[in-house]
Amino acid sequence: MFEDRIAALNKDTEAMPSIPYEKRIYTVDEIQDILGIGRNSAYNLVKSGVFHSVRIGGNIRISKKSFDDWLDKQMDTCQM
Repeated sequence: MFEDRIAALNKDTEAMPSIPYEKRIYTVDEIQDILGIGRNSAYNLVKSGVFHSVRIGGNIRISKKSFDDWLDKQMDTCQM
């Protein structure tokens, strides 16, 4: 009885479409890779406060939206 119900629930779960996951934060290492800069430079940018970051435990996380907005502004000022 329970096995049939569990099997039915599992079947329903497998049939559900997966919802795409949208990344909302970056790590300092990811910022480093995106910008092609060294570790110290990446941490200095975070410390400068030019984009929003938070410390969670011992880890720093950077708002993707805040970083992307900052990067767009930097790219706009570089264009001639």
